[in-house]
Amino acid sequence: MPANLPPAYFEAEKRYREARSVSDKIRCLEEMLAIMPKHKGTDKLRADLRRRLSQLRDLGTARHGPGRRTPVYLIDKEGVGQVALIGPPNTGKSSLLAALTKAQPLIAPYPFSTRTPLAGMMRFENVQVQLVDTPPLGGDFLEPWFPDLLRRADAWAIVLAPPADPIAELDRLAHILAGCQLAFTPTPGLTRRPALIILNQADLIDDPEEEALYLELLRERLPTYPVSAETRRGLPELKAALFGLLGLIRVYTRAPGKAANYNAPFVLPRETTVLELAGRIHHDLARQFKFARVWGQKTFPGQRVQRDYVLQEGDVVEIHT
Repeated sequence: MPANLPPAYFEAEKRYREARSVSDKIRCLEEMLAIMPKHKGTDKLRADLRRRLSQLRDLGTARHGPGRRTPVYLIDKEGVGQVALIGPPNTGKSSLLAALTKAQPLIAPYPFSTRTPLAGMMRFENVQVQLVDTPPLGGDFLEPWFPDLLRRADAWAIVLAPPADPIAELDRLAHILAGCQLAFTPTPGLTRRPALIILNQADLIDDPEEEALYLELLRERLPTYPVSAETRRGLPELKAALFGLLGLIRVYTRAPGKAANYNAPFVLPRETTVLELAGRIHHDLARQFKFARVWGQKTFPGQRVQRDYVLQEGDVVEIHT
């Protein structure tokens, strides 16, 4: 017997797949169970959801039970991805976090004001990216948990700022990270994450030629974005770049004869095929897949595609079974 699940169920299921924290996954599963119609066709699916819900609740109890403490550096991932802000002292990482998210970090004119990681959610159009402000990399001491925090992140944003020489600071950071077996450029034997450079407080560079030279030299190493947390210069472009750093695309679905919902995209890794999208929506949809129609930048409106079509950012997909 078919399940005949309503569209609201699939929207909740999508949020469940994208949820990074245990509490968010529990909330989505509870919503899916509440939405699901009760009949014989949904009995197995309902039992499966209850089993998952029970496992997650047990996990949550184990994490927060008596005598157990979550490490201060362990930030549960939320949103579509996690980007760690790293850099030397006094580059304005905390000010950037406050400007890009609703987080309220301690912002002080003295170095090392950030002692523990702090997360905030950055909204980019219709998705949210988690940014994590980290203690500054400087001096001889490095928190023993710091390398693990960077390995857990999906990407890094290196924050530099005047009056320090950003080229020299970047080389110093590379040396510190190498000591932790980490690197922001391809290096044999070292763990790497996608990275970009934020030249913060760029409004304090009085000479345009000096700024242009810094940007030219930095961009030889990594993509670089001049911004100002105080004046908000360059923040919209930076938000787009931080999302792009995660290697993700947004895809929208529609039922035949109906409009797409642009408020709830499927967020997928680049190179995902339309058949893989069908499987993410529901395994039956992938098994019964015949073809799809796509509205996108690389197709004509409603172009018929087969299962191996590679989805592009912004595609609208109509799946036929």
